[in-house]
Amino acid sequence: MKFKIFGEQGEVPMDEEGSYVEVDVSEGGSMVGKFGISIEKLNEFADTEKVLKSVRKGNVIFLKIKGLREKDIGELKRAVEKLKKAVMANNGDIAGVEQDWLILTPEAVHVER
Repeated sequence: MKFKIFGEQGEVPMDEEGSYVEVDVSEGGSMVGKFGISIEKLNEFADTEKVLKSVRKGNVIFLKIKGLREKDIGELKRAVEKLKKAVMANNGDIAGVEQDWLILTPEAVHVER
């Protein structure tokens, strides 16, 4: 997978499942920390707990919501509301990307709009 962060391009190293990446975050050449980026699917309301657990650990989540949206829009609204409340309570951020994706971030990461 290719990426572009702060004007620099490169390759993203993937884990054996191809769904998780750990990114070094540096500021002015000094290391600030690491955070993981993972891709998850929201197929049912129960999946929200797994997603929130990962965000609480400090990971950025790209969440595909298409499965639940096609299955039950009411259940999707309930799940998104729960995710939003939990992420905001932990000073994180949540943003929709097109119709099928959400980005959830921990406190240390902000989504530029």
